[in-house]
Amino acid sequence: MEFLSALDLIYFVLVLSGTLIGIIFGAIPGMTATMAVAVCLPLTYALDLNHGLALLLGLYVGGISGGLVPAILLNIPGTPSSITTTFDGFPMTQKGEGERALKIGIVSSLFGGLFSAAVLFFFAPLLADFAIKFSFVEKFLIIFLALTVIASLSSNLLMGLFSALIGIWLSLIGTYSVEHGGNGDTRLMFGFMQEYLYDGFSLLPVLIGLFGVAHILEEAEKGIHEATKDMQLSLQKGARFSVGVFRNQKINLIRSSFLGTFIGLLPGVGGSAASVLSYTQEKNFSKHPERMGKGAPEGVIASEAANNGLTGGALIPLLSLGIPGDSTTAVLIGAFTLQGIQVGPLFIGENVATWNTMMVGLVAANFMMFLVMFFAIKYIAKVVMVPKYVLYPIIMMMCVVGAYAINYGVMFDVWTLLLFGVGGYLASKFGIEVAPLVIGFILGGQAEVYFVKSLESFGTLTIFFTKSPIAMVLWVFIFISIGFSIYQAVKARRLKQAGKGEEA
Repeated sequence: MEFLSALDLIYFVLVLSGTLIGIIFGAIPGMTATMAVAVCLPLTYALDLNHGLALLLGLYVGGISGGLVPAILLNIPGTPSSITTTFDGFPMTQKGEGERALKIGIVSSLFGGLFSAAVLFFFAPLLADFAIKFSFVEKFLIIFLALTVIASLSSNLLMGLFSALIGIWLSLIGTYSVEHGGNGDTRLMFGFMQEYLYDGFSLLPVLIGLFGVAHILEEAEKGIHEATKDMQLSLQKGARFSVGVFRNQKINLIRSSFLGTFIGLLPGVGGSAASVLSYTQEKNFSKHPERMGKGAPEGVIASEAANNGLTGGALIPLLSLGIPGDSTTAVLIGAFTLQGIQVGPLFIGENVATWNTMMVGLVAANFMMFLVMFFAIKYIAKVVMVPKYVLYPIIMMMCVVGAYAINYGVMFDVWTLLLFGVGGYLASKFGIEVAPLVIGFILGGQAEVYFVKSLESFGTLTIFFTKSPIAMVLWVFIFISIGFSIYQAVKARRLKQAGKGEEA
């Protein structure tokens, strides 16, 4: 029961603070849970691991949950995962049921979050125990599978693969370590860059740049036009919330939470896919599908249970395999990096106290999210009116200060922040996708090490196909992933051609 020593008052204050800040980030259109975690990550430098994770888990849960506020009140998804919440949430607001819709979404979010936390608690240790038996071959194939899944679920297959390859290339810049089978020389850089990039790009400035600075630049390009709708119109007094609305929605709640958790297991898929899939399934099984999209509470329930189910699901591959489940958990790796801890199959077994405090923090964040949002929703809803020209300069300052302080005042980290911020902004113009790029950057170095170590150990490429039954199963999944992506690409092309034919 060593972990109980970390559960002091400060721990729960940090969970509450993180949850509240995350809700605010999620509730402001255009800002996301990933951005909240990335911007606040440097703050954990002054905290120990358990207290730092308490803050970040609160930000994670709060950021995902807060997205329902503008989705329901203004028809603007606060986060990508709340896209389908707009389908029925905003029509409910138009009918004078804004507060009722918000509270339905909040209760659904609580259920989805607790469901995924339970799955995380029971499933992650089992997966980690199984993964300990993996050799370098299986570890390489796991990462290869993760990269194919990410690419196949990108909006464009080739661009998803290209984005992941850029991330891998960036991860290899620096010294080719002798410990990893290299020659100790620097690579992939000009001579004048060796002083700054001897150890490669620092992870945290890269993440903050891509998810913080790049996003601010994208929003600045759109202008500072703010929503001016009267909040009284968004929170009209109509039908009041009642728990009875969930009486016939038990299957919907469980199915949507399960789908959100399952989608979270798949690296790089994201909350938008989880909520869309859950919403679609509810519409398929609904006795009154014609009501969906016109203000049906079950639509809000399906969307919000799924995107909060993602929180625990995305932590499973992170903590048991060392593979981030989504862009937000990719940023969470930075918290472990700051504390000198590597996530992977050995993490849970070697850090039992930290694992237990994380589970307490995740559950506490979900309950605090519920209490804060359910009883103060009218006040939280007003955050959608905060001018962006006030918020963004403050966030930009936090990004720069955080990047500078991460490695004890290295100015090159600030240049890295700005380089990747501007690069991420420009990349979006060319269709390059940030999520595959980031996960490629995080996993690229590991993939190289496992590949080289496999060849050193067995001396032949055929070992990747004949090492074990586990390797064979992984290859089957890899080919299924690639086949599915090709099928989706062909299907999308045919639909596009059919649409052009009809226009002609």
